[in-house]
Amino acid sequence: MILREATPSDGDFLADMLVAAVNWSSEWKRKSRRRVLAAPDTGHYVADWPRGGDLGVVADVDGEAVGAAWLRFFSAEDPGYGFVAADVPELTIGVAAAWRGRGVGRALLRALEGRAREAGVRRISLSVERKNFAQRLYLAEGYEMVGAGSAQSDTMVKVL
Repeated sequence: MILREATPSDGDFLADMLVAAVNWSSEWKRKSRRRVLAAPDTGHYVADWPRGGDLGVVADVDGEAVGAAWLRFFSAEDPGYGFVAADVPELTIGVAAAWRGRGVGRALLRALEGRAREAGVRRISLSVERKNFAQRLYLAEGYEMVGAGSAQSDTMVKVL
């Protein structure tokens, strides 16, 4: 596996990984790519990739992208699900279904955190559904619960 910086040409792949993240549970009716990207509350995670301040990494295996993690700053007027403050970027991470549970997400998370530190980012936030197995990864990697994002999700923060 090779981890590389996300580039402007990765925008479509990041959108695919956003759709994968939204559709993490097989218990729910799958949301289409079109629906995820058209909805303002989800589409803004990848719209106009990259904007100033955006950071991202992509995992490639044998020349094929299999996962991505990225940070984006939001404002109080247009917050993400895990919004904490305008100076705290929010993490989005997605891994292709065939590659989940194989260490790709952890490797992406660690690589992105390293790049964030180099860029002077001091904290990262995220929102995760309580039933999502990724919550265990975030806890193991030092993210802490800071509040309930909704009845089904928590907002977490990691101090870098």
